[in-house]
Amino acid sequence: MRPVAIVLAVVLDLVLGDPRWLPHPVRLFGRVISLYERVLVGITRRPLILLGGGIVLALALPVGVWWGACWLLDLAYSWNYWTGLVTESCLLATTVALKGLGQAALAVRDLLRTGDLPGARREVGMIVGRDVDQLDTSGVIRAAVESVAENTVDAVIAPLFYAFLGGAPLALAYRAVNTLDSMVGYRRAHYRYLGWASARLDDLLNFLPARLAASLFILTAFLWRADVRHTWHVLCRDGRKHASPNSGLPEAAMAGLLGVRLGGPCFYGGELHPRPYLGEERVPLEVEHITQAVKALYWVSFQGLLVGGILYILLEWV
Repeated sequence: MRPVAIVLAVVLDLVLGDPRWLPHPVRLFGRVISLYERVLVGITRRPLILLGGGIVLALALPVGVWWGACWLLDLAYSWNYWTGLVTESCLLATTVALKGLGQAALAVRDLLRTGDLPGARREVGMIVGRDVDQLDTSGVIRAAVESVAENTVDAVIAPLFYAFLGGAPLALAYRAVNTLDSMVGYRRAHYRYLGWASARLDDLLNFLPARLAASLFILTAFLWRADVRHTWHVLCRDGRKHASPNSGLPEAAMAGLLGVRLGGPCFYGGELHPRPYLGEERVPLEVEHITQAVKALYWVSFQGLLVGGILYILLEWV
């Protein structure tokens, strides 16, 4: 059963995480994308050709990944059920980064606890795209909490969503698109054309998972006996202020849940981006808000796993 493979995958992720010594599909995706980019940009920088090449890349990589995963699982299940289950669980585990995301955020927290602001800047720079050199303590905390909120979708809820929908092949295809967006989905230089299709496809695939994650943050507020009305209010008021059609929703929900203000102007590549604020500063940002954000990440993730499993079983019975 697919839910069994998904649960085993989450357990594997929680136990092993993403050790560097293990081959990981995302690293393979990255090499393919980098090679394609070097070849295409080396041939031409004409916008129309880059746009067309980007569309080909955005479609060919996830389709190829989906087909390859289907072939591998067909082969594994043809031997016996247990071989297939283990293979699918291992493949699915590579699409989820629950442990890695939580550990990365808590590493920032631990450095801030010891007063090592430069180290915390370096650590948070590993999980955010903004310039971190000039961030003060509050800026580092804000970046870490925002990263946990946004990546709750990319690293957990969306992979689980597509895993329940189409098993390991669809979850891996999603991760391929997500990797494309993170590598070429920018609005600067040649990426404006090469990455356009990847960014739009990533927006499309994250549309439902982002809204599901935001709903689960509301449920978390209820289970924590936090201010559900405030969390809902911030989500509805600020969730669509973000430039991304999806990222603002989990960030606004997290801001409401913790009672803090996120967002605000940031520097990217030395250029100031006037981002809107999300939430209200009921309490000032503190180091322990990173702990609370990671706690919320785990609550939302396990709720997503539970809801997905229940819905899958119910639909199987219909």
